[in-house]
Amino acid sequence: MTDFRAVRPAPPGVPAACRSRLVEVDRLEWRLGDDGDPAALAAAFRARHLTEHDGADGTVCGVAVLISAAAGAAMVGGATGAPSPVPAVPDLALVAYAHGPEHAPEPLGPFTVGPWEASWTGGGHAAAVTAVQDAIGRGDVYVANVVGHRRAPWSGDPAALAHAAAAVTGATWGGVLAGDGWLVASGSPECFLTADTATAATYPIKGTAPATEDGKAELLASVKERAEHVMIVDLERNDLAQVAAPGTVAVKDLFHIGRWADLWQAESTVTADLAPGTGFADLLRAMCPPGSVTGAPKLAVLDLVGGLEPVGRGPAMGAFGYLTGHETRLGVTIRTVALDAEHAHIWSGGGITWRSDPEAEVAEAEAKAAGVAAALDASRA
Repeated sequence: MTDFRAVRPAPPGVPAACRSRLVEVDRLEWRLGDDGDPAALAAAFRARHLTEHDGADGTVCGVAVLISAAAGAAMVGGATGAPSPVPAVPDLALVAYAHGPEHAPEPLGPFTVGPWEASWTGGGHAAAVTAVQDAIGRGDVYVANVVGHRRAPWSGDPAALAHAAAAVTGATWGGVLAGDGWLVASGSPECFLTADTATAATYPIKGTAPATEDGKAELLASVKERAEHVMIVDLERNDLAQVAAPGTVAVKDLFHIGRWADLWQAESTVTADLAPGTGFADLLRAMCPPGSVTGAPKLAVLDLVGGLEPVGRGPAMGAFGYLTGHETRLGVTIRTVALDAEHAHIWSGGGITWRSDPEAEVAEAEAKAAGVAAALDASRA
């Protein structure tokens, strides 16, 4: 049986000085159907383990947190979608760490990944895009992300596979977390949420093109991509406003172009001063699930895509990061691989607007999935 817990943790957002010294001291795992509110459980776990003195004298230095798309939906009373294709992965995982002796880099062995099997055909994906456009035409939603899934058999060293997924070029929010029977490795380029006791910011990515000069020019000139991006920025402004001091929400670097692997992507920054008394559970309920991988209005989109996507999003399209007593640092789990004992799982999709072309949306999702699959293929030996 694969010992996933032996894979060393490297959650995104962990300080560099801590990364090679993490020793687990406590853990909470929650799945849909379990008792309790995931936002409240996460806040209570954080409060129990972290103080303003975290990391001193052998105390807990931080808490890794993984929030599935379904857990994020549950936090806001939204539809949680189809069952996860990888039920071994919890919908909420929090792991408290203390500092231990510094680990030497672990040797990585070989791994193999077999052929990928999609959960729907290109035609099924295109039909879902059309269904979203019908909903837009009725005024039910303005923009909605549609996400597909695929899986492949795997074998070998899970640490090596996780490293390949999390270390892809542009994975500034890449990281790894594991438990009994599961592992999640994210190669995400997208920061979801940063916050301290006074301020918060979110950094939505929306808009994709091939990483060529022509692709960049097309992305900058695309009316469809810019409209989709601005709608998500507006959604994130509204999300942050729920916990912001009045008049403090601001947008910076609108439609900034960055690179992930072989793709250009457009990013913006939305900031706010937090209202007095805002707690971690308040932040999660305001922001989850991430708007850039959901759509607007958020609850209507959750209801719509939950009936279109053939399998759940599992740990993908959620949040993954690191908490200290002072800071919250979470990435969005796009470009993410989940492992169970038999299969590797990946998800990809895109935002759908009235101007979307169904075949182009299918091609975009394929390109995103291909980037993850190629990273694994290039590193498997």
